[in-house]
Amino acid sequence: MPIRRDYPKLPLCGVGVLVWRGPKDAGEVLLVRRARPPRQGQWSIPGGLQELGETCGDAAKREVLEETGVEIQLGPVVDVIDLIERDDEGRPRYHYTLIDFIAEWVAGEAVAGDGVSDILWARPDALKDLTVWDETIRVIHRAAALRATNLTA
Repeated sequence: MPIRRDYPKLPLCGVGVLVWRGPKDAGEVLLVRRARPPRQGQWSIPGGLQELGETCGDAAKREVLEETGVEIQLGPVVDVIDLIERDDEGRPRYHYTLIDFIAEWVAGEAVAGDGVSDILWARPDALKDLTVWDETIRVIHRAAALRATNLTA
């Protein structure tokens, strides 16, 4: 039975992955344009729901592969974010606890896959020209700073 994403009984656990390629001081991060709610049409980092019996790390690697076709070397957790979108009556329509990891691109040509309408490698300074959630921008800059100082190993 499919998981109900809108108006869930409990928060859903999701993973996001900040996939980087290129030099540590001037790399690009992999972005996907969401094809489904929440954040449909917006640019985001690859990710999705953790499955029963799956570790967060395994979920992160699987989601990146499913959404982009890219293989990664997974690094540590960068941040944990609560995504709560309320309806007009104030009820939580969507409620995710998102665990965001940093990773390095290993192999594969990035192509839009499951739940994704478009894909893009972007420098952090180019995010202002895209429709991106403020929290996503914040965590990208945090991950870029960690990566530049080699705190991701």
